[in-house]
Amino acid sequence: MKSRQPFKAGIVQFDVRPGNIESNLSSALKGIDQLKAQNAKIALLPEMWSCGFDNKNLGEHAEKTDNIIDELTLMASRYNMIIAGSLPEPSGNDIFNTMYLIDGNRGLISTYRKIHLFSHTQEDKYFCAGNRAVVYETSVGPVGLMICYDLRFPELCRALTLSGALLVLTSAQWPLERITHWDILLRARAIENQLFMVAANRCGRENSIEYGGRSLLVSPSGKILAKAEDRECIISSEIDLAQLAEFRRKIPCLNERMPDTYDF
Repeated sequence: MKSRQPFKAGIVQFDVRPGNIESNLSSALKGIDQLKAQNAKIALLPEMWSCGFDNKNLGEHAEKTDNIIDELTLMASRYNMIIAGSLPEPSGNDIFNTMYLIDGNRGLISTYRKIHLFSHTQEDKYFCAGNRAVVYETSVGPVGLMICYDLRFPELCRALTLSGALLVLTSAQWPLERITHWDILLRARAIENQLFMVAANRCGRENSIEYGGRSLLVSPSGKILAKAEDRECIISSEIDLAQLAEFRRKIPCLNERMPDTYDF
């Protein structure tokens, strides 16, 4: 594994206001500013952070995504930061829940369309599902992308790992009711794949649903490097990808897989 310099990764956790792009963009930009003041290299935003799941007006919100990306691209270039988070992506008559990955002066370098749509909240009625796992070589190293419900499908995170990801960014709107699952799944994905997990959740209440916050940065050993509470905040921690070589040397489970025996 080639030598890489440590860097600081950060998360902007806030209450996503349904349909209120102006308010949400203000919260995101304020948080990114605060992370820059902490010399963070990565700023991760929650799932559908510009408008929430204001499903009846998704088409209108999706039309504004390009302008939002333009603004974030300017900020990423000015701050030399990686900025990521999920937004509604228009494509013909379809809309995707898409993670956008912007890398400093390189601009928008990758997108990931959420593969696993949460039928429990009828996400599959308003969005189209993606069909491609995404790992991209960023300025800090190879990064994999996931969104919320994807966490419950270990095959996806394993595919990202086998494709070279050393760090996985995950945007979410995960409810307080199942926040224990959030903690366990993030730590499990980190441990079983021996990589860093950076996961941004929203907080606040929308109708009868309270969102849990508890955004996390987790090491390959499952150690929690930084954890938010249930309020609006930023969190950050140093990430040293060079540590992965030692984790994987001590417990070489990725090299000792027996995939031929799993095919049933």
